[in-house]
Amino acid sequence: MKKSGRFSLTMLAFGYAFLYVPLVLVVVYSFNDSRIATIWGGFSTRWYGELLRNDQVLDAAWLSLRIAATSATLATILGTMAGLALARFGRFRGRTLFSGMITSPMVMPEVITGLSLLLLFVSLQQLTGWPGQRGFSTITIAHTTFSMAYVAVIVRSRLAAMDESLEEAAMDLGGRPLRVVFDITLPLIAPAMTAGWLLAFTLSLDDLVIASFVSGPGSSTLPMYIFSKVKLGVSPDINALATLIIAFVSVGVLAAWLATRRRA
Repeated sequence: MKKSGRFSLTMLAFGYAFLYVPLVLVVVYSFNDSRIATIWGGFSTRWYGELLRNDQVLDAAWLSLRIAATSATLATILGTMAGLALARFGRFRGRTLFSGMITSPMVMPEVITGLSLLLLFVSLQQLTGWPGQRGFSTITIAHTTFSMAYVAVIVRSRLAAMDESLEEAAMDLGGRPLRVVFDITLPLIAPAMTAGWLLAFTLSLDDLVIASFVSGPGSSTLPMYIFSKVKLGVSPDINALATLIIAFVSVGVLAAWLATRRRA
């Protein structure tokens, strides 16, 4: 084997080890019987039982899943509309400003986004009385605000690569523009919309900074709960929680790979 090939394989091995060895350690230590997460005390599944009996974890997980599903759906709808406007409406007045406002949440620091949304909700509460309490609704709005930018970029890229002659043929056959959108355009960009929904769901489920700004008492998401526990020291039940999340993601990736392979 040539030196360049050996060097490439070595770097590849180091890269995979850097990414996956910590995950493997988390999974291994989730079966640790010791109360100290970094000291092996024998094999046990006790912490999975403790985790399932922890109401705070279950409430935080359920809240995070509800917020992620709702915000991903809203972000997909709004992001698809924005992508259609940018890809199909040509040069309209304010296009540059509109495009900049759509993509700005992608490059804006999360601290700035969270602080600005907090000030917005506080001002709305003083003026209108809404929101009465920051929680599910405010976090959902915040997550929709920044995740729709990613959906818009994905949908716009798919529309740019799509053959417009299909839409033109449908209109030549008498289809109205709205009917063409629902019958031709949306089915063709459905994979991009699905990818955008999954990305928005993941971003919402993973967010900590923005949710910390716009949440209130009794509305801690799962990342917020984990972060609060980690500050006091990693406990074995957190390893068990992380293992369940890794298993859930792995099953999803495997199912997507099998579906893609079967379709191919």
